[in-house]
Amino acid sequence: MKRYAAVTLALVALFVSALLMHAQAPSQSQAQAPSTAEAIRQLYTGVKNNILKAADKMPDDGYSFQPTPDQRSFAGWVAHVADAQTAGCSRALGTPKAPSAGSKTTKADLVALLKDSFDTCDAAYAALSDSNANETVQSFRGPTTRLASLAGNAAHDNECYGAMAVYLRLKGIVPPSSEPRR
Repeated sequence: MKRYAAVTLALVALFVSALLMHAQAPSQSQAQAPSTAEAIRQLYTGVKNNILKAADKMPDDGYSFQPTPDQRSFAGWVAHVADAQTAGCSRALGTPKAPSAGSKTTKADLVALLKDSFDTCDAAYAALSDSNANETVQSFRGPTTRLASLAGNAAHDNECYGAMAVYLRLKGIVPPSSEPRR
């Protein structure tokens, strides 16, 4: 009987301690969700890191690689991202810049222009807030909201990174998003 009472008391204590821990820890529904602007910044930062690492991982001679004659070279993808970001993010900032990466072919030139385009986008994403997200800015297709323009940029970057990741795999290189977590 004493053994039964001890087991019952232990189970009750375990149950009560679990209830107390649950009451003290905020549930997922109680946790503060990031703002819309912060959520878009997080999305952008993730793809930015992947693209920069992909551009770095591809060796110099791999920049001329294209799987078929009808597809862009890896250099073409890096130039495309740099040009699209320079144009799109500078428009979102209200200071349009002309893109210039399309005429470059070397890794050093393209990575420098890619980093410049990310500097422009960093400023655009830093300027985004929940209070200005619905302001009108110019985009590739005409007027849109600041939020839609920057969300579109992040989506476009992800699409381009997907192609770049395939090119890396075809060269026997593990894409940054597939590297083991540390």
